[in-house]
Amino acid sequence: MTLQQEIVGNAMQMAVVNLHPGQTVYCEAGKFLFKTTNVTMETRLSGPSNGGGQQGGAGGGGMGGLLRQAMGTAMQVGQRMLAGESLAFQYFTAQGGEGTVGFAGVLPGEMRALELDGTRAWFAEKDAFVAAESTVDFGIAFAGGRTGMSGGEGFVLEKFTGHGTVIIAGAGNFIDLNPADFGGRIEVDTGCVVAFEEGIQYGVQRVGGLNRQGLMNAVFGGEGLSLATLEGNGRVILQSLTIEGLANALKKAQGGDKQGPTGGLFSTHAG
Repeated sequence: MTLQQEIVGNAMQMAVVNLHPGQTVYCEAGKFLFKTTNVTMETRLSGPSNGGGQQGGAGGGGMGGLLRQAMGTAMQVGQRMLAGESLAFQYFTAQGGEGTVGFAGVLPGEMRALELDGTRAWFAEKDAFVAAESTVDFGIAFAGGRTGMSGGEGFVLEKFTGHGTVIIAGAGNFIDLNPADFGGRIEVDTGCVVAFEEGIQYGVQRVGGLNRQGLMNAVFGGEGLSLATLEGNGRVILQSLTIEGLANALKKAQGGDKQGPTGGLFSTHAG
């Protein structure tokens, strides 16, 4: 059953979701805005792939099934905690008729509804997830190894699989690109990547070599030492505003800009 949703607003968009009787949508804690009275709300630690999309789960097998379900939930919570994600999900189900639920991101910017058909997963930067149908599985992907660590990004990604609609949010405006249209590879600021389809190779590379120009780029260019690389044939969604850029603009407006002349290399982040 397709999720009926409409994304409204301009500078700070929100998603208004219309649920059929018995239909369930879930969101990350803190992304909920409003609901009609016939929509029930329940907060759980488990994701939809671990029985989260059904009341009581589907443990089966007596104590053994309950133990497996508990261990699965603990692993999910542990992954989300390591990734810095919310530990819980909120589930909304329409009862006795159609219902409406509203969701939003946490930064001024756009939202996007992605349709999964089961053939390709989608990956997104952490905190991009807003809400999804209960038929969409939410997971955490740790990728990149040494490359990710050297880039300072950690390569912690949200992963969406299954069938149905998932809604994501980002900062500023979105632009859709396909690296195949630009010779198969694009390089972007590490904070500008919102989401990309499975099949796109995502990495981090140094900005230039360890020479005079490379150091000038890193120290005075505001990009630090690394750029994100996206290769392959598939959809990529970028955002025009980075969280670090927004934080630095706010600090500067308050007279507390600590970035100074050294750009992104030695900038301090709001704690």
